[in-house]
Amino acid sequence: MSEADFHNRVGSDRITSRQIDELVGLARGIAADGVINQGEVEFLQKWLAANIAISDQPMIRRLYDRVNTIMADEIADAEECRDLLGTLNDFSNRDFELGEVLKATTLPLCDPAPVLRFDGRRYCFTGTFNYGGRRDCEDAIVARGGSAGSLTQKTDVLVIGVYATESWKHSSFGTKIVKAVDWRESGLPIAIVSEDHWARHL
Repeated sequence: MSEADFHNRVGSDRITSRQIDELVGLARGIAADGVINQGEVEFLQKWLAANIAISDQPMIRRLYDRVNTIMADEIADAEECRDLLGTLNDFSNRDFELGEVLKATTLPLCDPAPVLRFDGRRYCFTGTFNYGGRRDCEDAIVARGGSAGSLTQKTDVLVIGVYATESWKHSSFGTKIVKAVDWRESGLPIAIVSEDHWARHL
């Protein structure tokens, strides 16, 4: 990978993380009072339209398509608004307080989750994190005597950020998770854990 490609990839990852964080917050805000009105649907449509061109996130594209379908006749009727409210609630898991884990029941996490050590262990991070940026997470490992970087067959632990969703297989980081699962099933001792579990060991 050339230096230019590397910087483009890193820049893209930062944009994606920022978009997901912002969309989760937006979805929570719109759904907070339990009802959605025409103005909120229009605002959501404008936000999605402004972000869709620079996003490779399937969840953003699907939500954009859904909102466009609702607004095709320029009117968001009561039934459509109720349906969209359910979608936003599912997306943002607003029953959880900010900072708590957004549940993703299909994630292939180790069960039971292992006790984590850091000294001499190799970590890889994927997804969007509540703890901070990916570099912040990696620095936390290095400060405790471990190392962090790309996913390889020598990786000991793959940590998945809390803002993973049920559609993780179709996300930009899904291939990394699938690869780790394949290695784990082939006998490699790689652990797959949630950010919440990892953070409790810091």
